[in-house]
Amino acid sequence: MCGIVGYIGSSNGVPVLIDGLEKLEYRGYDSAGIAYLEKDELRVEKALGKLVNLKGKVEGHSSQIGIGHTRWATHGQPSQINSHPHLSFDGKIAVVHNGIIENYAKIKEELESKHGIEFVSETDTEVIAHLVAINREKSDSLLEAVKASVDLMEGAYALGIIEKDNPDEIVAVRKDSPLIVGLGENEKYLASDVPAIIKYTRDVIYIDNDQFVNLTKDGVEVFDKDLNPVEMPVRKIEWDVESAEKDGFDHFTLKEIYDQPKGLRDTILTRVKEDEINIEFSLTKDQLESIDRVYIVACGTAYHAGLYGKYLIENLADIPVQVEVASEFKYTKHFINENSLFIAVSQSGETLDTLHALRKAKEEGAKVLSILNVVGSSIARESDEVFYTWAGPEIGVASTKAYTTQIASFALIALKMARLVGRVSDEEYSEYIQELRKLPDLVEKTLELSKEIKDFSKKEFENEKIFFIGRGLDYYSSLEASLKLKEISYINSFAVQAGELKHGTIALVEDGSLAVAFVTQDEVEEKMLSNIKEVKARGAKVLLITKESNKEAEKYGDYVIAVPDTLDSLVGVLSIIPAQLFAYHVSNFRGTDVDKPRNLAKSVTV
Repeated sequence: MCGIVGYIGSSNGVPVLIDGLEKLEYRGYDSAGIAYLEKDELRVEKALGKLVNLKGKVEGHSSQIGIGHTRWATHGQPSQINSHPHLSFDGKIAVVHNGIIENYAKIKEELESKHGIEFVSETDTEVIAHLVAINREKSDSLLEAVKASVDLMEGAYALGIIEKDNPDEIVAVRKDSPLIVGLGENEKYLASDVPAIIKYTRDVIYIDNDQFVNLTKDGVEVFDKDLNPVEMPVRKIEWDVESAEKDGFDHFTLKEIYDQPKGLRDTILTRVKEDEINIEFSLTKDQLESIDRVYIVACGTAYHAGLYGKYLIENLADIPVQVEVASEFKYTKHFINENSLFIAVSQSGETLDTLHALRKAKEEGAKVLSILNVVGSSIARESDEVFYTWAGPEIGVASTKAYTTQIASFALIALKMARLVGRVSDEEYSEYIQELRKLPDLVEKTLELSKEIKDFSKKEFENEKIFFIGRGLDYYSSLEASLKLKEISYINSFAVQAGELKHGTIALVEDGSLAVAFVTQDEVEEKMLSNIKEVKARGAKVLLITKESNKEAEKYGDYVIAVPDTLDSLVGVLSIIPAQLFAYHVSNFRGTDVDKPRNLAKSVTV
């Protein structure tokens, strides 16, 4: 959640901070604020709501050092008082924080009882500012004071801290929340994510867990948890700032839906050479044959991609797969051992629940493979193997291109595994590769349906009774389609296995209901058509999403969207496109904030 940014250098950093926060606003937009030194005064400006409310307050101000924050509330309601940065009781320390301090109540009670500190906000972050100020009185440096403070804290945090009497440094520290440092000439940057600083530099350092950073305009020093100096590699960002802009689209979400052909080309075609899948995969044939179970763990959209991955691995490689929501993983019994393969799926690579599950799996001896979209992210650094989806930066909160490239990644991994263990014939292997090669072009063809879907959405955007049905892989598409609609339109939709309708859920179907039915799987088509009859008999209209060749099924829909034909095991990459467009157009007609839906943030790091 939340986004932080920092600047120290020879130029005016106030516009840099505001610009960085604009690029991070997708991470949280309940409120925003900056702290900076101007004429020996530590100034703090905050504003509730969108960043534009902060801009006017800081125009004309100048500073060569500052920190900023855009908030997604976890402790205390969205308000100007609860906004970051937070100041210490003596007004000398300013802090921005991404994460959660789990033992903040205990620390707060001690600060109140022992030091007589009066708190002004409801946040967990305020305790950090007071702790640092108290420890600063008995420390030789700000860095040492921050170290003494975080030693008392439990939870997740990325912190940026400045001091009124110290205009020459920013101190930062990271634990389980993303943090990067950008390197420029006579200026340095701090941020939660690359888009905040790529306008200014492509040279970045990814800060690891339990590392401290001291930034001056002339250099960056990184230290381990005991404040021993650490040498960190500088990485070059290859994508440019334009790829994180809207390119003429009204919203990032729509742009990213249209980015999917490129994302799939980059993900698939870079790995398929001369009819062979070229993946750096250290698992040998003997190791794969010794695997008794694959665990796929993820959250939200990535979890739905994981369900799809289960189907692909089981049906191609013939290895049993268990899929779990990461936030539930630690509460259930597992049988993970050295013969287990753990696959973590995350767009950001910073999803904290997934990271915790990964660590537990490693403790039990499992081999860890991650499917990620962000190079150098936390999950990437803690995995044995990483398969990157080359979707490019995803700014819209509702994930779209990450989902389709994750499915493509699972297809490549499953096919590679099947090839290694001899579970797929040469003919099947060749056919699968050819169909994978075609997917980007087929997605482009599917996107041509956008006007048709927009016209349909205009008729139904006020409908509050929308549900999704499917069987097998189509049910996984239904789950993702329903999530997209509820995320950005706020319609309380749901998805259900079509065969389960008669076991209770069909009671919700009435005149005016809209059923979005996925019928792309030949194996269950007859059963699906029977389920469609059931909902129509109870007054529902049906939007049918099917394949172009499926002329018989088209007779059953009041509205029909037909996607190009491909293998049944891959058609979900195509059939989800109309659902994404439907969610987008419905939301746009309803006037919601499509890119930044209420109560949500892009990267769930708490």
